[in-house]
Amino acid sequence: MRRFRFTAYVTSLLLATGLALTGAAAAQASPQLAATGGYVALGDSYSSGVGAGSYISSSGSCSRSTKAYPYLWNAAHAPSSFAFTACSGATTDDVLANQLGSLGSATGLVSITIGGNDAGFADVMTTCVLSSDSGCLSRINTAKAYVDSTLPGKLDNVYNAISTRAPSARVVVLGYPRFYMLGTTCLGLSETKRAAINGAADYLDAAIAKRAADHGFTFGDVRSTFAGHEICSGSSWLHSLNWLNVGESYHPTAAGQSGGYLPVLTSAA
Repeated sequence: MRRFRFTAYVTSLLLATGLALTGAAAAQASPQLAATGGYVALGDSYSSGVGAGSYISSSGSCSRSTKAYPYLWNAAHAPSSFAFTACSGATTDDVLANQLGSLGSATGLVSITIGGNDAGFADVMTTCVLSSDSGCLSRINTAKAYVDSTLPGKLDNVYNAISTRAPSARVVVLGYPRFYMLGTTCLGLSETKRAAINGAADYLDAAIAKRAADHGFTFGDVRSTFAGHEICSGSSWLHSLNWLNVGESYHPTAAGQSGGYLPVLTSAA
């Protein structure tokens, strides 16, 4: 029993540290300006490319990947400049403190994924992996309460700062995919947990989309592009729990970046 408790503790610690999303004015710029002006890619690990491999050594713990959708969009469109500042584990406060320095009057396009770490993504997944159905649902309800009460103001702070620093930019706020295909035989979490996690992703996306729209930004919904490629689909573009590299768990694969995120940014930009 003592060994079991220690193992469970280590498992929880690994998940909590490794699963972190690794760790304006209404008038927007025209698509032509977005293509010819500078491009700045902000956000958390879903933008930095954790899970896609091919990490840029100089990015250190931010784990920026050459297979991440910002890098791929830059390669395909050759904007006048490219600043890739998205960082594994970033929260809204981290974006404000560390990622906005490249924004300016010449910025034509900004992309960002943010909010998942603020809402406690890592702890939600840790709880749902290690606890009962009721424990998982309770933690998700706590996260939803945060999304209702606190996250909108946090997002406003980031969006206001982007608009102030890059007033001519087209801003594309990308959301998060649903994690699981439901109604299939799949080892791991119960169907109850999977459905609740998907519901939480929808809840977070709805909140982010509302704040983006209120700032005149474009919301890029990736749930449609990931449909059919969720965990348990047999053709997943998302890593499930990966004990060899815990930090990549529940993050898009290279195919998820190129097939799930890139088309949405390309369409919105």
